[in-house]
Amino acid sequence: MNQRHLHLEHDGKLLLVDADGHGPQIPIPGRTDTGKDGWNIRLPTEKEVEKMGIKWNQKRINTMDDGKNIHTVIYATPIIDWPANWAWKDHVISDSGVHPLARESVYRTMHRLVSKVIIRDNLGNVLLGKVLRGHFKGFWTLPGGYLDYSEHPRIGAIREAYEEMGIDIVIADPMGESGEVHPGDNFCHIQERIFSGEGIQYVSFTYLVDLNKRPEISPKPDEIEEGGWFSLEDAIQRAASIFDKEALEALQRLEGES
Repeated sequence: MNQRHLHLEHDGKLLLVDADGHGPQIPIPGRTDTGKDGWNIRLPTEKEVEKMGIKWNQKRINTMDDGKNIHTVIYATPIIDWPANWAWKDHVISDSGVHPLARESVYRTMHRLVSKVIIRDNLGNVLLGKVLRGHFKGFWTLPGGYLDYSEHPRIGAIREAYEEMGIDIVIADPMGESGEVHPGDNFCHIQERIFSGEGIQYVSFTYLVDLNKRPEISPKPDEIEEGGWFSLEDAIQRAASIFDKEALEALQRLEGES
């Protein structure tokens, strides 16, 4: 059975309703009483929102399978002023009475942050690693990965380069955005994508480091099968991640214009 729901979000506020479709409803932090159905408040349906006189602009549609039903969740922005009496999105997790689908829907709207780095030697060759596990097992990617909590993207890229390849790098930061000023080329290619119907969103930061000489690399044994240096053109052809490929192409365009 396919059920449809409407995820209306505006400036960190989310519209929730009760079992009868009345809203807005507000999560109660620490609530453990979840009622006879296992929940007290939920996402509304399209018809329930229409009855409230609210119009919206659709952004995307996600599909969720809870093992019993297929749920279609429409993500949209309401055409209203700031909804002061709606639920704070961040409070959804603190109330056990919020329907699991609403919790999952909020979870899927959270950004996954990835930081990568293009490392070039003095001949202009780019360092790639052949991955042993994860999404790109057996393929070549730029050094990088998920950011840790409370970590600046530049710091994350530096950490990943050391963890994956065993090399120390410094990423230019002329404005001191990561806490310390480092002069140099402030190249940063930022991308955003949702790759599947699940709706998990990724944001990628890719930086550039030019080295005076090629360093010795020590690929992490359980993560990187081998490291290799490739021309920019060859690296673009080999890169498995669309984030890597587009960042390398952006660098190629930039240098073609200079």
